[in-house]
Order: sequence, then structure tokens, then C-alpha cells
Amino acid sequence: MSEDCLNQHLRKTLARGRVAVSRPAGCERIALYLFDPTVLEGPLSHEEAQAVVAEPAYWSFCWASGQVLASWILDNPKWVEGKRVLDFGSGSGIVAVAAAMAGAREAIACDIDPAALDAASANAALNGVSIGLCRDWADRPKHLDVVTAADVLYDPENRPLLKVFRQAAPRVLLADSRMKVLGDSEYQRQTTMEARTWPDLHEFEEFNKVRIYLAGVTSGKAEAEAVGLKK
Repeated sequence: MSEDCLNQHLRKTLARGRVAVSRPAGCERIALYLFDPTVLEGPLSHEEAQAVVAEPAYWSFCWASGQVLASWILDNPKWVEGKRVLDFGSGSGIVAVAAAMAGAREAIACDIDPAALDAASANAALNGVSIGLCRDWADRPKHLDVVTAADVLYDPENRPLLKVFRQAAPRVLLADSRMKVLGDSEYQRQTTMEARTWPDLHEFEEFNKVRIYLAGVTSGKAEAEAVGLKK
């Protein structure tokens, strides 16, 4: 997947749009093709603004929660190493790329937007790793070990996903900056870190505080017990 292909996707939304290689401040170890803000010389026209709202290219920005979760996975590879990991709502693919870099047996980017999957594939190649692609959660591979998700709870109606994720894999790694209380006691907060959407969209400061949660198997012993093994 090429930079030109991503530019073509972006120009369906913004005629002046293009991507450039960037390293988000919240996870500088990963390079990504992201929206190049230098193309915006002056305000958006009415037509451009309407197009951006109608069909936003979410994949061309790296959101705070994705940066934080990717960085955390690189610092704590034991949670994904040797595992089959699926990243739900992958967007730019930064979390799937981080899982692959951290030693996942298989890292899969799942997103309903074909452009996002193209971006995830391009970003994986940019970082010297390969990832799988999944176009629909309903068609996900069987026997997942870990589900990851970042910034998917922006709509309260998405809260049922918390249970769906737990049913899909024995371990879930979740990053969120929108909901201060998840309402699901199975998710245990691991840490809180700060990051900004990249390129910066100047969101409210409260959305820059990202909480990381872990649900399911939390230790090697517990994992062995979960699959009926003895250590």
C-alpha cells in the first residue's frame, strides 16, 4: 500500500489533502502516514468543511488513546507476545503495529473503513512489520488471545462493546479518554497517561488524559488455569 493510495483516499474528503510521515508525540517509536496540516493555507471553504464532516478520514489522525495504548504495549510486551491480537476500530493501525513490534504471533487491524485498513497496512510496512486485516468484526478470526481497542467509547451507545470484547477473547486491553467510569468491574485500570491527537486538533484538555484498562487473564498462572493447564 503506497502513500499515493492514501492521498487518493484523503482527497475524497479534502481536495487539498495529503499525508506525510510523522511520529506522534505520544508514541514516537512508531512512524505513521498522517494528515499533513501544512496543506491548509487559510480556513476551509464551506464545501471542504461539509465534506470533512460528512465523511471524516479518522485514520489520517492518531488519537490520544491510540498513542498511549501503543506506547504502553511497547513498554509491556508480555501482554501480547506470542499472542493473536485483534485491534478493534484500528484507524491508523498504530496499536496493531505496536502489537506486531512487541512480538505478537499475529496482529490484526479491524476497521469497517477500507481506507483505514489501507492506512494500517501502509503504516505496518513503514515500521518493518506485517499485520493482518479484518473488514468486519463479525468476520474476525476464531480463537483470539487479545482484543485491543482505543477511543471506541466516544458514544455511550458503544458501552455494550465492553462485554462483547470480553466474550471474544480471554484478555482485553482498552484505552479511553472519554468515559471516566466504564461501568464494568471486569476492567481494571492500569495507569493514566497524557497525549494529544496528532496532528493536534486542540481538543478539550480532559480528552488528553487516557486511562488504560485490562480485563481478563492477568498473569501467566491465571492464563494456564484458564485453558486447563497446570504449572
